[in-house]
Amino acid sequence: MTFLKKLTPFYNLILFYVIISFILRIVLLFHPITQASFSWTDALKIFSYGLVSDVFVFILASGFLWLYLIFISNAKYLKPYGYIILGLLIALLLYIISGKSILNEYGGALPEIGLIFVGIKTILFALFLFLPNYRDKIRFWLFSFVLFLFVVLILQNAISEYFFWNEFGVKYNFIAVNYLVYTNEVIGNIMESYPVIPLFTGLFLIAAIVTYFIIKGSRNYIDSIPSFVEKIKISGLYFLLFGLSLLAIPYLATKENSQNIFSNELQANGIYKFYLAFMNSELDYFKFYKTLLEKEAYALLAAQIPSITGESTLREIKSAAAENHKNVVLITIESYSADFMKMYGNDRNITPFLDSLASQSLVFTNFYASGNRTVRGLEAVTLSLPPTAGESVVKRKDNKDKFTTGSVFKQKGYHVKYLYGGDAFFDNMEDFFSGNGYDIVDKKTLKPNEISFSNVWGVCDEDMADKAISVMNEEAKSGKPFFNHWMTVSNHRPFTYPNGKIDIPGDAKSRDGGVKYTDYALKKFFTMAKKQPWFANTVFVIVSDHCASSAGKTELPVDKYRIPAMIYSPGFVQPQHYTNLMSQIDIMPTLFGLLNFNYQSKFFGQDVLKPEYKPRALIATYQDLGMIKDNVLTIISPKQQVKQFQLTLVPKEGVETDFQIYYEQTLLPTKREDLINETISFYQTASDMLKKKKYNKIQ
Repeated sequence: MTFLKKLTPFYNLILFYVIISFILRIVLLFHPITQASFSWTDALKIFSYGLVSDVFVFILASGFLWLYLIFISNAKYLKPYGYIILGLLIALLLYIISGKSILNEYGGALPEIGLIFVGIKTILFALFLFLPNYRDKIRFWLFSFVLFLFVVLILQNAISEYFFWNEFGVKYNFIAVNYLVYTNEVIGNIMESYPVIPLFTGLFLIAAIVTYFIIKGSRNYIDSIPSFVEKIKISGLYFLLFGLSLLAIPYLATKENSQNIFSNELQANGIYKFYLAFMNSELDYFKFYKTLLEKEAYALLAAQIPSITGESTLREIKSAAAENHKNVVLITIESYSADFMKMYGNDRNITPFLDSLASQSLVFTNFYASGNRTVRGLEAVTLSLPPTAGESVVKRKDNKDKFTTGSVFKQKGYHVKYLYGGDAFFDNMEDFFSGNGYDIVDKKTLKPNEISFSNVWGVCDEDMADKAISVMNEEAKSGKPFFNHWMTVSNHRPFTYPNGKIDIPGDAKSRDGGVKYTDYALKKFFTMAKKQPWFANTVFVIVSDHCASSAGKTELPVDKYRIPAMIYSPGFVQPQHYTNLMSQIDIMPTLFGLLNFNYQSKFFGQDVLKPEYKPRALIATYQDLGMIKDNVLTIISPKQQVKQFQLTLVPKEGVETDFQIYYEQTLLPTKREDLINETISFYQTASDMLKKKKYNKIQ
């Protein structure tokens, strides 16, 4: 009985969580949006399976509580251990303050978060160590705060689930994950849409009252701190339940198999649904977006992509001239906005080499990125596929054996490689590219003597340029053509690179420095490449993965999707400006057209140099899917929402017409139904082909 009393913080909180979840299910069951009838068996499943699932989910979620409680003791403050631990904490704090910690390498708010956490931990430990007479009081208030935090999170989750259901009629899905990505926009929307101050005042008041009663029934844990043996027993029991939960939760999820969708959603645990959405990275287009009849959607697509028939994009690409099996090097540049370059109006001289290279290249002046993350750019140039709802295909489970640019090159007898200066495990790149027939060359494959500088994201672009040249030299010896896709890394926070290379110090952590250093590294690469025997038989495609920033006044600010793109091959590709609107998914099919490739294609992207191409650009976030055409931006969003904006050019003085990128976006007074349906046709058919595995590679 004494041992069971030691578990009171756990089972008091779990009881509270189960009660709140039970009340929430009743509220959602009778919510106006829940337009379904339920049999008694449905109700039984909803509340019985739901309750068991809630218990197991809370066991997993209480891992932090276990960690906090298990380290409560007085022994660690005894001499000399207390002073040793405090010394280590102070050393860790000074390490973070120095600005040279691993947290600073990641950048963003992480150093501040780490500093606050370790700082608080150090101060509290010092108080416990030097004020033994006040130790019990400090511990009580800290214990109270931890329990209060759990109560607040339980209540906050219930409120969030209610509002999410109120908006979408389901438990958490990838839209909820997306809300975490666009925190500023979401917080702004909440502040404008709901009575936040009264809501949170009520939340904290209720949480305080509930916490008072939970503490009253749980404080025996700190009044009589468990012995070492008792902590071993508590931990053993917790690990047993933790392991059981890992098995039980997925099993219970399989019982969400009713024909009544609302029944399945009510039965599900919201936190686990959020986890699944985060891991699976998908958002069901057909459940949340405006749709057309399937045949109508494909018929509209056929009007945009010549020669496709039926419910597929499969078609024959034929050339009147002989195929040209030149080597191809595709360079995707990290976070490279169009407005970094001089031709788009930048006067800071941060891209001198690419400015020069552009004058010798086929430049696509009106070129738009598919998304605002690296994996979206990689998806676009590899799959030539519109950016479907949810996460990029690169990060999904079903991301292998797709129809890719690499598979086309392999059919033509090319070596196919993906080169990346970091660890390709990041962002699931290794899984995606290796699963689609690419060989991987990343940081793991570099020898120590091949690395002159690296940060948390990988080796500097100069080191990868050297590696790329050595890889291409080896490939050229085989007598087979090669296709190498190199993804740069240096233009990424924290923007560190070797000193003494450019006029901006490498430790200044400046975005301009990151841009200029990448430009410098590319110059070094091309200087070396021009000395190689394979250079004259090689085509270089240079394109950004996405813009440096995606924030704007509207859902899809078009200037935040404008990126540079060019094809360089002296003596083969004539320098010129291609000014028609085009999308990132079109760059590789256009290259195949220049090489006169004959192949079966499933690409949504097209050869923009063909006369039948109809200019448009497809841009998206995780859930807002857009198309630019006829100076109109059409956006389709969850809940079958549609918005259209008239794009009016806002000229920048001193910039050529072909390179103007800024537009005023005003709501269209009368909707263009033709453009709405065309937009739907692109995204609906792309989603359909992925869902039915019709975008897999041709055997």
